[in-house]
Amino acid sequence: MNILIPSYEPDERLLILIEQLRAIGSAQIVIVDDGSGAAYSELFRTARELGCTVITHIANRGKGHALKSGFLYFRQKGTTDGIVCADSDGQHLPHDIMRIASSIQEHNQHIILGSRRFTGKVPMRSRFGNALTRLVFSFTTGKRIYDTQTGLRGYSADMLNWLCRIPGERFEYEMNLLLEAPAAGFSFHEVPIDTIYLNHNDSSHFRPIIDSARIYVPFLTFSLSSILCAVIDFLLLAVIHFFSSSLFFAVLGARLTSSVFNYTMNRKFVFSKGKKSKLHSSMPKYFTLVFVILCLNYGLMHVFNERIGIPLLIAKLMTEGTLFLFSYWVQRKYVY
Repeated sequence: MNILIPSYEPDERLLILIEQLRAIGSAQIVIVDDGSGAAYSELFRTARELGCTVITHIANRGKGHALKSGFLYFRQKGTTDGIVCADSDGQHLPHDIMRIASSIQEHNQHIILGSRRFTGKVPMRSRFGNALTRLVFSFTTGKRIYDTQTGLRGYSADMLNWLCRIPGERFEYEMNLLLEAPAAGFSFHEVPIDTIYLNHNDSSHFRPIIDSARIYVPFLTFSLSSILCAVIDFLLLAVIHFFSSSLFFAVLGARLTSSVFNYTMNRKFVFSKGKKSKLHSSMPKYFTLVFVILCLNYGLMHVFNERIGIPLLIAKLMTEGTLFLFSYWVQRKYVY
């Protein structure tokens, strides 16, 4: 078994974890010092004396970069055993780490997630953040994961090439990994673990605003693309409806024009994953989705505006809000 621990400015809890792991098994422990600096050199020297391999970054590069440094190390060594990733702040208990290691062997082609239940005294930012991320992840992938932000994860050695290619340098890396796993053919298996928060999780280097924005960036870029598309769609809807007085032709003309813009933006910037999808693959699926949404769009607006009598602007906003999440989920899962 291999254990990978990314670490930035750790305290004695890292050494305690190492000693506990040494007492219950003979795992290879690799620690990535992510630019902690000279003040922490003695602690990492002690970790080496305890039998750990320490990879040192001269400057802080972020958790994602630290994890990829560890994955690259295991890949270059030709590792064939699974890799368990754990945090260095005492939140992951040794017996839970060992359970994740066992699950790697039992569940082929699965990413193993140490799933916290969030019971007892859990900091509000952790409880709320995970609930929000869980909701966004479910909508965007169609997959349900209870704990999307867990740092205790297990991977089989045949995933190493893929793990090194996932974009992201900081906390967003672990979310990107989950988002891209289904398309790569990997499933998820959750193992319930104890929820440990020491001193209200004060040792965490997670920055709520900046790092949350990085985690949600795929959803945020899609939202921006959709907002721009909606502006174009609404302006054209108003203009065509003013001159033709036909709701059907107004919806049709506005949606076809705005959909070309939306397809181009999503293909190049939102779902590109570093490379653009092939036109012959994504375009037919996208415009099939456009046709489905067009029918739903007209149907909902007909009910809201002409049957119920809701003003056109409000009917449009209600319709777009209803179809927004449906469109994102389909594009992420099937189109790109």
